[in-house]
Amino acid sequence: MSGNGHCSPSSSAAPRAGQHRTVALVGPPNAGKSTLFNALTGLRQKVANFPGVTVEHHSGLSRLPNGVEVELVDLPGVYSLDPRTEDERVTRDTLLGEVAGIRKPDAILLILDSTNLGRHLMLAAPVLATGTPTIVVLNMADDLASRGGSVDTEKLASQLGAPVVLISAAKGEGVDTVRNFLAGQFAVPRPVELPVLQDVPRCRQWSAKIGTQAQYRPPAPPLWTRRLDGLFLHSVAGPLVFLALVVMVFQAMFSGAEPLMNGVEGMIAASGAWLAKHLPDVWWRDLLVEGVWGGVGSVIVFLPQILLLFLFIGLLEDSGYLARAALIADRTMAKVGLQGKSFIPLLSAYACAVPAIMATRTIENKRDRIATILIAPFMTCSARLPVYTLIIAAFLPEKPLLGPLLGTRAAAMLGLYLLGFLAAVVTARALKSSILKSDRTPFLLEMPPYRWPTLRGIGLRLYDRAIAFLKRAGTVILTVAVLLWVLAHLPLKDGKAPPIENSLAGTVGRTVEPLIEPLGFNWKIGIGLITSLAAREVIVGTLGTIYGIEGDAANEDSVGLQKALQKDLDLGGAIALLIFFAFAMQCMSTLAVVRRETGGWKWPILQFSYMSFLAYVGAAIANRLV
Repeated sequence: MSGNGHCSPSSSAAPRAGQHRTVALVGPPNAGKSTLFNALTGLRQKVANFPGVTVEHHSGLSRLPNGVEVELVDLPGVYSLDPRTEDERVTRDTLLGEVAGIRKPDAILLILDSTNLGRHLMLAAPVLATGTPTIVVLNMADDLASRGGSVDTEKLASQLGAPVVLISAAKGEGVDTVRNFLAGQFAVPRPVELPVLQDVPRCRQWSAKIGTQAQYRPPAPPLWTRRLDGLFLHSVAGPLVFLALVVMVFQAMFSGAEPLMNGVEGMIAASGAWLAKHLPDVWWRDLLVEGVWGGVGSVIVFLPQILLLFLFIGLLEDSGYLARAALIADRTMAKVGLQGKSFIPLLSAYACAVPAIMATRTIENKRDRIATILIAPFMTCSARLPVYTLIIAAFLPEKPLLGPLLGTRAAAMLGLYLLGFLAAVVTARALKSSILKSDRTPFLLEMPPYRWPTLRGIGLRLYDRAIAFLKRAGTVILTVAVLLWVLAHLPLKDGKAPPIENSLAGTVGRTVEPLIEPLGFNWKIGIGLITSLAAREVIVGTLGTIYGIEGDAANEDSVGLQKALQKDLDLGGAIALLIFFAFAMQCMSTLAVVRRETGGWKWPILQFSYMSFLAYVGAAIANRLV
């Protein structure tokens, strides 16, 4: 570490008793900020929203060499503190201590990409101008050295008036130096001449001057990066490679996840049978076996498939490929009136529409942002995967289409993803040519170098997704399953539960049955459609509970559900159900976030009505034609 001699002790007040010192991590996108955050906190982290807004941040505790714990806050990646977007506004307000309910940081870790220092140093001026003790962390040191670049950290520290350390967060090199800085007495930068906080042109000139005086030599682009970009960014080969990767992912999701799903399936069935055998013959035994194991267990079976999807997404993102995919997608986005910045939120919608809608805050153009919000739920989120997999496996036998590269089930799944994407494209075109018409804004994107994903980074990503999925299964799905079990056993007659079709749950299902009969659905599917408003995948748990009570799914696993569905749905109804879920906005959490992001009920009501109409009409046509 360099530059300590230019610092003096901080005069900032110590935190109150019971509080941790707060350290903010700031940096541009793709600088490795989250990698350093993960290295410092491990699994001791959580996700939360800033008060009053939907901007997310990660926070976590890190134990320092002196035994003290500090709270690290990973702020959104930004290029400047000029508040053009909500990300930039929240980051600036947090650093200045102007966010209600969040203390001003006691120190700042400013993470910059050492291989792109000429551009990233622009952020140093406004961050150092806050007067908060700051250490400048130059990441990607291994990349810088291997590609012939260099920087004099002593001279850079002298110019910045702040400590500078050169590290490789991915390899863990230099991370202990960062910990030692945090463990020591916090320091404030010595006064240096800095541009005003939001003077972008002066910041650009200043950063160029600082880089020159620090003898910064940018690294040469790797030869293999240029060669790969020649392929991935080619106007014809690029989209074909992207399509081939997508096909590979979907085929792997079926063939690769099947053994793991069978294993989870077997464990759930065995544990349910063991509980039924060893628990006393009382009313709550049926609740536990039929409600909890039949409902929640039916959804947990699909966890391996969901994690496999996120594994591939993580590999593509951490390797640097997805930035290239965004550039390729910009050409398509332009044809429907959107820009490449919409691609990243839409891509994240394949995980969940809620964070995807929040991610649209990086889009400066308000009309583009609203259009992206309105089409994001068309992207096939991971909550739809259990529904799709269950129905496809029940009604479509697996046969090779392109040898081992593509089978019928993977092709059907790919078709559903494509169907949702096409609906989004057509809707975006209609919006951008009418009520949300606006001029196209230029799309600027920084291309990160290709890198090998780290096992730790991918592992933490999958851990986060698994915990989020299990929490959802243990809260929303569990609550719905228990409530459904209760409704399916009421009203009691002569002290006994009625047949499920005569229960309160059955009454609700038979009430909506005339409405959904043109789609090929019966009252059981009707109950599932209602409960799935809580979360799309709840329909699987609902059907697991219903068929478990009826005894149609003896083991309450997906095989049992498949056989039970084959009795209640014909092929037309099955296809109609797939199309319904491809279009319908069956998630109240998404609707609530849309209301918050757009500032009222006008857009979410329009969105829900339009998607529901499209789902109903599409399902009705499919049922009639098949």
